[in-house]
Amino acid sequence: MATHATEICEHFQISAPAVSQHLKVLLEANVVTMEKPAKQRIYRLNPVAISKVEEWTRKYRLMWSRKFEKLDILLQERMKKLNPKPNEVNEEQ
Repeated sequence: MATHATEICEHFQISAPAVSQHLKVLLEANVVTMEKPAKQRIYRLNPVAISKVEEWTRKYRLMWSRKFEKLDILLQERMKKLNPKPNEVNEEQ
């Protein structure tokens, strides 16, 4: 799907020059392509680059998910030690 730069700007609450700068970075990173018929700039997502970004984010999402699960278990264990239930206190004594 091709989109004009002005149409992209309508979706964000930042200035047109700021959107233009972001599009320039995406263009340099080959995440989008740009055609320039007449005075308009038309942008398209590069599906190959988007797939690579998706693969990268999936990898890191999985890594961080595992780390947070381990942290959650550790915090739950520490909370149990700090705030034992009444019957657990009796068992330890």
